[in-house]
Amino acid sequence: MEIILAYLITGVAGFIGFHVASVLLEQDETVYGVDNLNDYYSPELKHDRLKQLNANEAFEFAEVDLADHVSLERFVSDKPIRKIIHLAAQAGVRYSIDNPRAYVQSNLVGHVNMLEIARHMKDLEHMLYASSSSIYGGRSEMPFLEEDRADTPISLYAATKKSNELMSHTYAHLYDIPLTGLRFFTVYGPWGRPDMAYFSFTKKILAGEEIQIFNHGDMLRDFTYIDDIVDGILRIAQQDPIERDGPPHGVYNIGNNNPEKLEDFLSILEEELGVKANRKNLPMQPGDVPVTAADITAISKDYGFQPTTNLREGLRKFVRWYRQYYGT
Repeated sequence: MEIILAYLITGVAGFIGFHVASVLLEQDETVYGVDNLNDYYSPELKHDRLKQLNANEAFEFAEVDLADHVSLERFVSDKPIRKIIHLAAQAGVRYSIDNPRAYVQSNLVGHVNMLEIARHMKDLEHMLYASSSSIYGGRSEMPFLEEDRADTPISLYAATKKSNELMSHTYAHLYDIPLTGLRFFTVYGPWGRPDMAYFSFTKKILAGEEIQIFNHGDMLRDFTYIDDIVDGILRIAQQDPIERDGPPHGVYNIGNNNPEKLEDFLSILEEELGVKANRKNLPMQPGDVPVTAADITAISKDYGFQPTTNLREGLRKFVRWYRQYYGT
């Protein structure tokens, strides 16, 4: 039987990629996934995510580094791919300070290779790609608007994500490829990334270890639950691209539109765990920002996106998953 529509998801063993693929497979879609399964955080967690996906016959996986364009092109060459959800990247703000070349390879070379894939894929309808709220730098004006200047990143990670947006605009202009960038705001939830604060705090609090609170807790984060993020991604992927004046390239904030104080976040986490944290206050870390706050007017207007999960509900679901997965 001919496949009318199939998705390619990069970073499919990652946090967001895994959840997007899971929902698409539940909808009886065909999903091709690639990931390099690097050891930035526990490969075991990535393999466990893949086990969940591999149980579905409509899923096919290849271990591919996006910087290796030959292997990437070989995998996709005979696939009936109509839509791409490009989520693979070297993540982490602080890691980029000590490991800049990893970001150049994954986030710059890898993104160009994906744009080239899209350019030569004759039946491609749309490619979505991951940007980041970190591109707004150290802005204190809230909320962040897509039209705000975002040309003063304060980490290499943020600089690569802004570069991805610029390259995508160029490819949309030159080759008329429908491209949409998504500026994610502090995504959290089950199967999440162990390097994220909510995950590492949970591990240390349960172990009775000290947690480090940067900027003495004086930070705001637009925590966005993973199910809301997946809903936003699929709203865009499963509709026709928005008609635009000029190149077919758009960028959207995708967040909860409700920044929370780090202190409030930590208090809720303590309550859900039933354990008080042993805290150590520290100054702001290099590359970090004091505030993230998404204005989601554009994505709400164009695609009807509206997050529905509050922080307590989201952390409760994460803690439930964490205890089950780690047997705590």
